[in-house]
Amino acid sequence: MAMSDLTIIGRSLTGRMFSTVTTVVTVAVAVGLMFVLLSLRDAGRQAFERGSGNMHLIVSADTSPLVSVLNGVFYANAPQRPITWERFRQIADDGRVEWAIPNQQGDSFQGLPVLATTPQFFTHFTPAPGEPWRLAEGVFFEGPFDLVLGARAARLTGLRVGDEIHLTHGRSDARAGGAPAHVHYDFTYRVAGILEPTGSAHDRAIFSDLRASWIIHAHDRRRALDPNSPRPTEADLTDDDRLVTGVYLRCVTRGGAATSPLVPVVASELRRDPSIVVAEPKAEIDKLFTIVSNVDQVLLAMAAVVMVSSGIGIMLALYNSMEQRRRQIAVLRVLGASRPRIFGLVLTESAVLGALGAAAGLGLGLLGAQAAAGVMKERLGLVVLPSLPLDWMVVMAAATVVLASLAGLVPAVMAYRTSVARNLRPIG
Repeated sequence: MAMSDLTIIGRSLTGRMFSTVTTVVTVAVAVGLMFVLLSLRDAGRQAFERGSGNMHLIVSADTSPLVSVLNGVFYANAPQRPITWERFRQIADDGRVEWAIPNQQGDSFQGLPVLATTPQFFTHFTPAPGEPWRLAEGVFFEGPFDLVLGARAARLTGLRVGDEIHLTHGRSDARAGGAPAHVHYDFTYRVAGILEPTGSAHDRAIFSDLRASWIIHAHDRRRALDPNSPRPTEADLTDDDRLVTGVYLRCVTRGGAATSPLVPVVASELRRDPSIVVAEPKAEIDKLFTIVSNVDQVLLAMAAVVMVSSGIGIMLALYNSMEQRRRQIAVLRVLGASRPRIFGLVLTESAVLGALGAAAGLGLGLLGAQAAAGVMKERLGLVVLPSLPLDWMVVMAAATVVLASLAGLVPAVMAYRTSVARNLRPIG
């Protein structure tokens, strides 16, 4: 009996192949969209958290903590206001600070950001906890005019170890038709190393020695006052030349723990200085995703509407087919099929459409999530690993089948009420 029912349902679906495929595709698109949104939501947050690594605080003179994180960790823009070297030393010399790494932004190469920093950036700071920097080739800084390239920066520029370049002051990108900017032609940099991918925004950055950045900008300032001024050396630098735009800071921890009870205390004391901004990267990223979550909710609501629309599509497809199938149903009744069995056949057919759409949608969603992750990796340098727990996938598939079954109620009632005598009268 069960096999006979499945045969009837299979023939009904294949007999209306265009309608069946269209309905399944509609359901699959809705399920796939829901899968992509749910699987990428948490993965996106984890990808953004990678860049902040094992630092506890970031200190800058930006306009707000969120801007400080976007500029200092994700290279959104170069900070406009500097921090003096004396202020940095006060921060670094605090006994509660495990390490403080100064950095300076403002230069670029082919539109890619250049972060001038110290060797501690590679020995103490890690882009993700427990994942230290690794070189694909070459070495870290050996001299003040050495460069280390992020993995994506190396790929975009085509630079190799040993190549020599000149940095540009500012972020003008000649490739994008930007206005020409000042190029530091008086100083030649050499590519010393290329990093392995980290899955963070640091992959699209170029790293230089902080001392070199001080020297080239001191040279520009002195040449502006006196065109005949000689090139300065590190010994010629003054405290006015030693400026930084950000500080990566980690507080002392116990037993190698990831967090420290000193973080809120140190942060509170530093915030008393109105000339600097102190940000906790993780907290700011949480705030950012709180804002973005409103967009997530809108997209999820849209996906839910699409899914409900697909349910209505199932109902209309079966409803419209009832007019052509009344005679078939009447024949089944004559052959012994009861009204409840006819009702069950139509309801099962609707559920099968939902199950097929759910299966196709999960496969489509997985492909879509992987494609979106690939775009984010290529465009932003962020490694997003889309994932959705198995129980969520089961719930999504079950919900789709239930929705499809509900959509089949109206056509099933129509089939239940089909008159045998009226629909078996001779045609013509």
